[in-house]
Amino acid sequence: MLTTLKTTYTDTRAADLAWCLGKGPLPALAVLDLRLADSAVQLRLLGASHQVLLEEEAGTCSETVACMPGSSTPLPLGVAKRVGAWEYEFAARVETLSQGSFAGRAQELLALVAEHPHGLAGTFPGSPHAFTALLAQRQDGQVSWRTWHAYPQEGRLVATRTRVGLRVGAPL
Repeated sequence: MLTTLKTTYTDTRAADLAWCLGKGPLPALAVLDLRLADSAVQLRLLGASHQVLLEEEAGTCSETVACMPGSSTPLPLGVAKRVGAWEYEFAARVETLSQGSFAGRAQELLALVAEHPHGLAGTFPGSPHAFTALLAQRQDGQVSWRTWHAYPQEGRLVATRTRVGLRVGAPL
């Protein structure tokens, strides 16, 4: 699903992104509710990036990657930790692209996510290549999602990858 976010585009930077686990639902500009086997997944586009809420019989998990004023947890390159009965893995990378490469990559990613039944992408008014996109799936008993945060003014694209699965031997 592709949507134009009804908000003003604020000139943020890739370095302003912060990561947080366990934050409650934040005000969203667009939401996609998914059912992936026994998992309820909610993809949320925020004015300042994304939030994913996951709920299963084993519990809940909330991931927020956004420009959060006052946050002291910058975007990590990688995280692996236990969240209740789950193993949580997160990875992020920042690509710096030329203007022409950036425009092509933005179009490619927006087309991929917009046409996917488990994808949500939002473009910001005033900049055709400023967007946030999320894509979720369930495979081999694990829920995973990928996200992309575009900063055309810098030529930077922040990509994240998250995987959540039950710990072996964890009680439900």
